[in-house]
Amino acid sequence: MKLKGKTELPKPAPRGTTVEALAHEIVERLTYRIGKNAYAAKPHDWLHAVILSIRDRVIDAWITSTQKTYEQEGRRVYYLSLEFLIGRLMRDAASNMEMLDDVQAALASLGVDIDIIAALEPDAALGNGGLGRLAACFMESMATVDVPAYGYGIRYVNGMFRQEISDGWQVELPETWLAHGNPWEFERREASYEVGFGGLVDPAEGDDGGPHQMHWKPSERVIATPYDTPIAGWRGKRVNTLRLWEAQPIDPILLDKFNAGDHVGALSESNRAEALTRVLYPADSSAAGQELRLRQEYFFSSASLQDVVRRHIQYFGNIRTLPDKAAIQLNDTHPAVAVAELMRVMLDDHGLDFDEAWDITRRTFSYTNHTLLPEALESWPVPLFERLLPRHMQIVYAINSRLLAEARRSGALSDGAIGAISLIDEGGERRVRMGNLAFAGSHSVNGVSALHTDLMKVTVFADLHTLYPTRINNKTNGVTYRRWLMQCNPGLTGLIREAIGDGFLDDAEKLRDLDAFADDSAFQDKFLAVKRANKAALSSLLRQRLNARIDPAALFDIQIKRIHEYKRQLLNIVEAVSLYDQIRSHPEKDWVPRVKLFGGKAASSYHNAKLIIKLAGDVARVVNHDPAVQGLLKVQFVPNYNVSMAEVMIPAADLSEQISTAGMEASGTGNMKFAVNGALTIGTLDGANVEMREHVGDENIVIFGLTAQEVNERRANGYEPRAVIDQSRELSQALNAIATGVFSPDDPNRYKDLIQGIYDHDWFMLAADFDSYSAAQRRVDALWMDQSLWAKKAIHNVARMGWFSSDRTIREYATDIWKMNA
Repeated sequence: MKLKGKTELPKPAPRGTTVEALAHEIVERLTYRIGKNAYAAKPHDWLHAVILSIRDRVIDAWITSTQKTYEQEGRRVYYLSLEFLIGRLMRDAASNMEMLDDVQAALASLGVDIDIIAALEPDAALGNGGLGRLAACFMESMATVDVPAYGYGIRYVNGMFRQEISDGWQVELPETWLAHGNPWEFERREASYEVGFGGLVDPAEGDDGGPHQMHWKPSERVIATPYDTPIAGWRGKRVNTLRLWEAQPIDPILLDKFNAGDHVGALSESNRAEALTRVLYPADSSAAGQELRLRQEYFFSSASLQDVVRRHIQYFGNIRTLPDKAAIQLNDTHPAVAVAELMRVMLDDHGLDFDEAWDITRRTFSYTNHTLLPEALESWPVPLFERLLPRHMQIVYAINSRLLAEARRSGALSDGAIGAISLIDEGGERRVRMGNLAFAGSHSVNGVSALHTDLMKVTVFADLHTLYPTRINNKTNGVTYRRWLMQCNPGLTGLIREAIGDGFLDDAEKLRDLDAFADDSAFQDKFLAVKRANKAALSSLLRQRLNARIDPAALFDIQIKRIHEYKRQLLNIVEAVSLYDQIRSHPEKDWVPRVKLFGGKAASSYHNAKLIIKLAGDVARVVNHDPAVQGLLKVQFVPNYNVSMAEVMIPAADLSEQISTAGMEASGTGNMKFAVNGALTIGTLDGANVEMREHVGDENIVIFGLTAQEVNERRANGYEPRAVIDQSRELSQALNAIATGVFSPDDPNRYKDLIQGIYDHDWFMLAADFDSYSAAQRRVDALWMDQSLWAKKAIHNVARMGWFSSDRTIREYATDIWKMNA
């Protein structure tokens, strides 16, 4: 390769390999990139300088990885996700590049505490819960197992809101994580694309107006500009790219309006474009909110596919070979419109006929479903979809025509079943079913736990499964133990290394060797000491932030996840009220001191979820200040739960609450993070809990409640929750106390409707599972009283969780779905 007559490109100077050289680099970045000398630098300046020093080494590996991918000319994965909850990146990158110890030593030589500056790095506000964190784990694991990949999402300016609690109520405030820039990202203006909305569709000139010979003339266009973040795998083996799109107007200011005095109207196009990438999950309870959500999903899907196709044409020349070189994974239903968009690109931009374009599309896409909840399988009113994406509406109808004709020819489906697989829901308001579109347009559809996958086949996708019986497969989720053990729990990691060596750092399943130490009393003591230190650290943090005083010697019972009725934080709170009553009624009993910690955000328009947060605070106010309880029970809601808070709370947990209504949680990954950090799980046989029980052993997990089949049977056979409540003294008393205002004397009726819903229908089976849950909690108390037995069970959990590594999950995707070795 030649550059201006030279035969070789100039190479960067080699990086220093000693602590002294790294310290020199950090000071150099501080001086020449930040513009500060070491004496004037503030902690945030040191943070920026350290990130730049780490980033340089990441970039070296990034460029090498990219060159290797092009040289090999193999298949690349494109992972489309509306969320990427990546958290802080400094420690993650330094650890994966095997330089964390050197960075810490270099900073110490400069008189800087790494813990102080690391705490200043903002969490990227790019997700809300498990979906986004899974995408982040998958990105890191794809790099670790050497799968060439791009992640595609939205560069939210404010993302998911910052949660504050005011008088017990959730308050949503903008998350300003980008206020001071992001040193990890690189703007790539040369890879910008136009994305259109609205307008008209006309036959292409010279064509006969067939369904694939059309020309879309959008009435509105915005510019999608990418920002790239390098994602380093373990030991720097590969660095992949997370590409996030920012929306910009074509004309940032309308000068004619501005000069005419309409200074606000002059910025209308700019404001409309910027709204696309302002907030994650805008409330869709209004028509405007629904439109913005759909615009967001199409915006990032269109930009991503334009980028994929451009790259493919540039390097391989022919759109027809796209499935051989590109595997596009839809992470849940949000990017499903990409199916229609790729069809549009091939039909209108590349002139393929419909059948060939449809074959290419289905061989390129695969779809991961994350929920059986009907409201999460998005659908859009046909008038909205047609007004915003008129060409795509034509394509959806054309796909649907072929789908229904195929179903009719198969003879396997009744008329009702054929109606159920239709891409257009004809019941009531006509809507476009995005889950069905994603299923029909993909060659593979996977669930994320064995139970979830089985339920998909008989519930939301039963009829599509009948038509395509080999398409659904299972890929049980996993988590990256680099972050969720090695980085967030260095004490336990060091103890494990001391016991079994370093093999588990590269192969999580080698944690199994720790089983041999479960009965070792000396190891148990060390294990419990690490847990106690983690609990003390969390206690200190909560006292500092919330003035909460909790005893590290107590049992830490933690439920941290998105607030939703099916996740049943309400069941946990009601049981806390029941326990409170029992402690007061029987002070003579030997009660186990327990701290119940909650964290999570409620969707801004989800009234009952917000009410549950308020109830947690109201119960805490009463319980925590009642001298009769003598500190035996504490309740605390931790505001603004995010990745960084999880990294402190999870290592401190003794008990992990995974108590969703059976059949409603697709997988769960928090359960895996807790268990590998030495917490026992109390949970239902839901999601990945089923497989966790198989791996850790029935004796090392606390299971309660109805199974998914039993839940369905109760609902089908006229379940009467009132009768169940009346038969349970503890439950009825707890519900009555909440409903009549014992915990809300300022507003006695505050929780009346919330509790009435349990009496009337109890869709989430709180009453049905309460007695079983309460009994399971008392079993937990009995286990806690024998600390040696507790430690043994916790150690078995750590040892047997290696299978739940996201590296294993990604290898299964790569082999079974993406065919990376084909």
